[in-house]
Amino acid sequence: MDILLIVYIPILVGVITQLTKFIIFSIKHGIKWNYLFTHGHMPSMHSALVTSLTIVIGYLEGMNSGIFAFSLVFALIILDDALRIRMHLGDQGRYLNMLVQTLNLDDKKYPRLKERVGHRWQEVLVGVIYGATLTILLIYLTKFV
Repeated sequence: MDILLIVYIPILVGVITQLTKFIIFSIKHGIKWNYLFTHGHMPSMHSALVTSLTIVIGYLEGMNSGIFAFSLVFALIILDDALRIRMHLGDQGRYLNMLVQTLNLDDKKYPRLKERVGHRWQEVLVGVIYGATLTILLIYLTKFV
């Protein structure tokens, strides 16, 4: 049963977080179904998922276990990626889009790049809090199953 919790709870938290992001986006901008599977924006699904994984492993295996230490380091790498690396990728997309527009290049040959690939720190923080809250709630609910 424990191994199932380590897999199912983080995946469920990720799905709930992505659906929440889709609902927030739809309220602000209208429904765009392709946004259901996109990256960036509030809350960060990656942050919620790795936070959930780390909490579940800490709960089941103990915070002194090697696997907990591994999951914590893994989570920190994912959070850093969401905050810095993918945000720089989005910046590059914005600059290239401006360049294509300024040079008046063919849109078919140079399609518009996505400019929001990473997250702002607030989106990551909300993802961590959302992921932790959902995980604790789901762990509590599994005690009754």
